[in-house]
Amino acid sequence: MTYSYTQISQYLTCPRRYRYRYVDGWKEKDTRPALLFGRAFELALGAYFRREDPGEAFFREWLICKDQTAVFSKDSWDRMLEQAIMLLIRFCQEDRVRVSNPASEMQTKFSKAVGKGEFIGYIDAIGSLDGKPCLLEWKTSSARYPEEPAGLLALDPQLVCYSWLTGIEDVAQVVFVRKRLVEIQYLRTTITDAQRREFGYLVESTIRRIESADFLPHSGIRFPQNPCNRCPYLGLCLGRPEIVEAGLIRRPGAEDFGWIDELNY
Repeated sequence: MTYSYTQISQYLTCPRRYRYRYVDGWKEKDTRPALLFGRAFELALGAYFRREDPGEAFFREWLICKDQTAVFSKDSWDRMLEQAIMLLIRFCQEDRVRVSNPASEMQTKFSKAVGKGEFIGYIDAIGSLDGKPCLLEWKTSSARYPEEPAGLLALDPQLVCYSWLTGIEDVAQVVFVRKRLVEIQYLRTTITDAQRREFGYLVESTIRRIESADFLPHSGIRFPQNPCNRCPYLGLCLGRPEIVEAGLIRRPGAEDFGWIDELNY
């Protein structure tokens, strides 16, 4: 069995949600513009470090999104395209990030044996920020990431995960902020050995629960802030086929998993 950070984090959020996604084969439709934007922007960054035209790379991928059923609310396709170009121009002008060999140092696969399975991760980049070597993670957002209190970034579970997976203690997030006046945040921190060990224990214990088919729901009801309201699998929990049809698709052959429920009793 192969595991990833996304799988572990989804299980810890709600085991039933994990089952819907990774066992029953349900998947959220790619209709969120922010998600599609992030994927296209990542391709543009790859083009930049390969000394290709990043603007052309983004436009080519973003044009595909225009033909999909993306649901825009505050932003529009044209506005997000403009933001991407402005962010790429600013990133080039500031020139603070280096990736020496993009062919081998971008989207690099790392893996660890965990129990009977394997934990894998694809690291955005390994390079340097302001001349200091570090692991790099790209983020796109419509709002600035918080920088206070000091040391907050070291608590980011995804950065801790990637540091544990690679053994690299110096990590950085480069946050591309989509707003009226675009901004790029360069955030860096150090992950300690103790944090990496603790994360390793968390992964092992979580995988044991997954392999025992422990998929009980975590409703988390705390009105009015109920996480279930924002869950893509809400229609499955409520038994509402119209919600499922609107937001989810299912991989072929992922049927008849009723036997798993029997293991929970």
